[in-house]
Amino acid sequence: MKGYERKQLLERVEREGATVGAAIPETITVQGEDINLREFVFEIKRRETIPPGERDQVDRAKSNLRRERLQRRQRLENEDISREEGERLVESIIGIDRALNALESLGPTDLEAEERAKDTADMKRWMSFLKKALGHENAGKRSRL
Repeated sequence: MKGYERKQLLERVEREGATVGAAIPETITVQGEDINLREFVFEIKRRETIPPGERDQVDRAKSNLRRERLQRRQRLENEDISREEGERLVESIIGIDRALNALESLGPTDLEAEERAKDTADMKRWMSFLKKALGHENAGKRSRL
């Protein structure tokens, strides 16, 4: 493959909106294991909430897909491959991106826990601000304002 062809393919991969109209691959080999990617994504998206145990599985799948995407992109960028192989890599990378977009758009599983965590973080920031404003930033952790 010529340098300008490689550059064009890499630009296609990185183009914003590259996944518009792209299909999630039926199956994909990730780290030597065949995965029914389309079925997995549609099954997860079909549910209103995802149980915590399955949330871990989704997070692992996203991590593995990101790793696989990076490896394929590096192969496209660095290896001596044909234009046809480059095209196949681009299509697979865009398909992985489409699957990742779908999995990233999943809503939180526990809205109440997320709200509590947000409130706790807000309270900590507020207390830190007050300590600094009142000159108590070096006082013990349990000091009262």
